[in-house]
Amino acid sequence: MLTPFACGDIAELYSKDKSMEALANNKVVFFAGGTGHPYFSTDTATALRAIEIEADCILLAKAIDGVYDSDPKVNPNAKKYDSIRLDEVLQKKLGVIDLSATIMCLENKMPMMIFGLNEEDSIVKSLSGNFTGTYVNVVD
Repeated sequence: MLTPFACGDIAELYSKDKSMEALANNKVVFFAGGTGHPYFSTDTATALRAIEIEADCILLAKAIDGVYDSDPKVNPNAKKYDSIRLDEVLQKKLGVIDLSATIMCLENKMPMMIFGLNEEDSIVKSLSGNFTGTYVNVVD
């Protein structure tokens, strides 16, 4: 586990080199503590770290199970996208992730898989071909 600030013995200070070395040795790396700076959301921290380590895709567990055309908590007829382009998320102001993270992912062509945090085994299902969220892709 790597963090941007000291956390005693439970984590090491983040560095890209440590991350890349661990990944090269087939280890799982957990990034905790966001960016360590105020005003940056966890979405932005996630995008930043994924781009830094040149991840293939961001797996993003949210309180909502994907990207919708409107807020399903407000609009019971909201339609869920199976897939959507990142530039469409930005143009339609869908707000599934914050603006800074959206722009960073768009500029760096970082796709995302957005799924429900509260769904049982959602990460395992997403990785094993049973993905039920929204794939947010990027195009040239």
